[in-house]
Amino acid sequence: MAITASDVKKLRDLSGAGMMDCKKALTESNGDFDEAVAILRKKGQKLSAKRADRDAKEGVVIALTSANRNNGVIIRLSSETDFVAKGEGFIGFANEIAEIALKNLPENKDALLALPYNTELSVGEKVTEQVGVIGEKVEVASYEKIETAAGEGQVLPYIHMGYRAGVLVALNLEGPNFIEPGKNVAMQVAAMKPIALNEDGVDASIVKQEIEIGMDQARQAGKPEAMLEKIAKGKLNKFFRENTLLAQSYVKDNKQSIDQYLKSIDGKLTVTDFKHVALG
Repeated sequence: MAITASDVKKLRDLSGAGMMDCKKALTESNGDFDEAVAILRKKGQKLSAKRADRDAKEGVVIALTSANRNNGVIIRLSSETDFVAKGEGFIGFANEIAEIALKNLPENKDALLALPYNTELSVGEKVTEQVGVIGEKVEVASYEKIETAAGEGQVLPYIHMGYRAGVLVALNLEGPNFIEPGKNVAMQVAAMKPIALNEDGVDASIVKQEIEIGMDQARQAGKPEAMLEKIAKGKLNKFFRENTLLAQSYVKDNKQSIDQYLKSIDGKLTVTDFKHVALG
């Protein structure tokens, strides 16, 4: 049967695939739209398998919170090229996935991919379909969430540098007076990349490694063996100040730490959790 331009446009609107791909699929299916959609999806699956080992270091990071600010999610939708990542359709698709994540708050990335995208496809299947549409590797590379109960705090989002990083910060106090401080702290996280909330949150293996490095540096500097551990612990305290959020110097006022900044807003205000996802 003859394939008309309106048929091709209809399939393109339905699938998001390119005009030539849609025309080929309709020709192969003899004008059957359902079969043409299936053909396009199979193309996406085949291309996805072929490009599985490609690097997908570009993309977008979306951070969203619920209307009551009790919950928040971050997703990173990766692509191979910056050109694809800057497209409105790609950013819109990433936002759709983030909205699904926020509505359902799945436990992990696999659970997110298994959620329904629409009545026909899961999120994971839709991502695979987009590989065929876009022509390069696309994947949900990261998913993080923070949940708080009503009355137990609020979650603030921040998206950094044109979707290249996203942050969630959970505060222990609710209310509009704490929104700006929360976003300031979220910007701190994006800029300074702390590895933990405080020293108690730093992995024991990292602490051990930093002590060993400090002792070795002191030994090479000719310090007495009996002094090495004390010197190393001093260096460790500096490491905590530079790499844990509450102890870091506040980037907007380096005369105070983040903890001191928050206490200047309210004596009880603090951060209970944070998440940071970036491209790369």
